[in-house]
Amino acid sequence: MGELVLLEVQDGIGTILLDRPPMNALSFQVQEEIRLAALEAAQRSDVRAVILYGGPKVFAAGADILEMADQNYEQMVERSVALQVSFSAVARIPKPTIAAVNGYALGGGCELSLCCDLRVAAANAKFGQPEVLLGIIPGAGGTQRLTRLIGPSRAKDLIFSGRFVNAEEALRIGLVDRVVPPEDVYSTAVEMAQQFVRGSMTALGAAKESIDQGLDLDLDAGLELESVKFAALFATDDRKIGMDSFIENGPGKAIFT
Repeated sequence: MGELVLLEVQDGIGTILLDRPPMNALSFQVQEEIRLAALEAAQRSDVRAVILYGGPKVFAAGADILEMADQNYEQMVERSVALQVSFSAVARIPKPTIAAVNGYALGGGCELSLCCDLRVAAANAKFGQPEVLLGIIPGAGGTQRLTRLIGPSRAKDLIFSGRFVNAEEALRIGLVDRVVPPEDVYSTAVEMAQQFVRGSMTALGAAKESIDQGLDLDLDAGLELESVKFAALFATDDRKIGMDSFIENGPGKAIFT
């Protein structure tokens, strides 16, 4: 268990909780603890869905600038690799992941939310990639994941300007999936996660991998990947459980093991 990033598990849902008040600045230690928590959540059989949460006030207001300002080029070559490895560990959790965003999700905080499959935001949440205002660019996937999510033109608008996006605009451009009152953010994420807890982990993992890997392939290669994953599921217990349940009881009643 980390000092600044915790993994709490209840009823099949693992919550990766950022706990570095007041703004959950993403220091080098926080980045490493995020990586370790993500790896643990990926490996634990009692975790079937994951919520990434910064608490009721702020998700993460970005990197620790005081820490970063002292780094030179040689040091940041090494640190930038570690940063991307940390965030990619979240993106590669082979289970459904949901970012529950209260308050600010800026810079690295916004990039961290992009590593999740879905995002639920408070009505007062603010998103942004303001790195250009510091004379740098996003370094934890912002130029890549944000572009894939909302398209290159909108991504360039946000990254070039460094402006903040409120929850309403974030929903409109597809940066978030749901907007709820601030006090309902975490409970809504739990409700969303619960539908996955009851699902087939093998099928959900195969679907996630097919979608994520397919984004980097042309259509024919993506379809081939999907075909391989589809056929492979016929060698699993979950496929038999799901189809037998459908035949006997109708859709949506299977209990996967």
